[in-house]
Amino acid sequence: METNQPINILFPFWIDIDPMEKLLLVNFENDPDTTYVAFEPQVFNDPTNGVGHLLIGWRTDKKVDVYHQRSLNPDPSKYTIAGAGLNQMIPVDMDHAFFDVNDRGVQAHYRFADVSGRTVEISIKERNAKKRKPFGLLAPMGDAASNPRSLPLVLLQDFYFVRKNHTALSVSINNRSHTLDRLPVPLDWQQMIFARYSPKPLIATLNPAYSGILEGFDAAIGQKTAEKGNRFYAINWIDRHAHIKSIGIKNAIHPLTMSFSPSFPSLNSLPENTQLKGGFRISGHASVGSIAGDYLIRSEKETIGITLVPSKGWKPKTTKFSTWFLFTVVRVFKKWPSTYRWEAALQKRPDGSWHMQSKWIRTGKILKD
Repeated sequence: METNQPINILFPFWIDIDPMEKLLLVNFENDPDTTYVAFEPQVFNDPTNGVGHLLIGWRTDKKVDVYHQRSLNPDPSKYTIAGAGLNQMIPVDMDHAFFDVNDRGVQAHYRFADVSGRTVEISIKERNAKKRKPFGLLAPMGDAASNPRSLPLVLLQDFYFVRKNHTALSVSINNRSHTLDRLPVPLDWQQMIFARYSPKPLIATLNPAYSGILEGFDAAIGQKTAEKGNRFYAINWIDRHAHIKSIGIKNAIHPLTMSFSPSFPSLNSLPENTQLKGGFRISGHASVGSIAGDYLIRSEKETIGITLVPSKGWKPKTTKFSTWFLFTVVRVFKKWPSTYRWEAALQKRPDGSWHMQSKWIRTGKILKD
């Protein structure tokens, strides 16, 4: 097979990575504030976001307020996929901003003034001598999103809950203390607070909504792998036409891979009046499990339509009864990705390029297996 003839391969999938150092989520929905039902501290240390702490305030109206230290430069568009969308983004000075995970568990302390001038204070001091037994999780961050711009993939390695015993914790707003929610079932024979964390979060988004020319990448006929930026591709060749077996995304936590069965064809080599079906799987660290579903391609003379649905949801990697029971009882953990559908319409332009218009839709229901 010839190896010296470069061609352009047109492929419509990509995954963006948002670097994050640590993640914590504290719920008090059963004892809510007039504005907030949860807070989500995040820690950053990278050239894109800057260095510092950020807290998402999850509101009673399902929107979010984003409080951040002035040393950070967060992109507001990233938070439109959270809940019902971004309400406002507020730079603040924090009297306390500390979050660490050690052998005893979570140690965190935050204090700042919210947009109404009320003092918010969060304190967690976990002093449990028992060894933590963390596991991997796909966080159901996208479950509440009504108009998503992408499929959010929050893959949490070393994930665990804050243990109730030997822990001092408090959340107060305007000097009023709020009782934190409890995990409804014991985990590892211990009572847990519904405060959960990961010191190794991998925050990714699949195919943010797009309108513009779809850029491809070049490879010689017969070339088995290719790279573009932080993406690397595995290529299968059938009758001198490229088919993508997988796309991988390099990052500081763990490579993230999206694989296809059968391989996904280069869109600019599709015959007219063709319909193709296949499956896909997104995998990160083995402990986090995988997300799987189906794709459908329909091509006509100068148009292509693509649909992708994570219909199989999330398949966790469960190694103990307690997590199996948790994921079975609380169905949203495994099922929420199946309520997302990606649709794309491509139109060939006179110059031979392809324009793509894509969007995500919530189906509003949990699909069956």
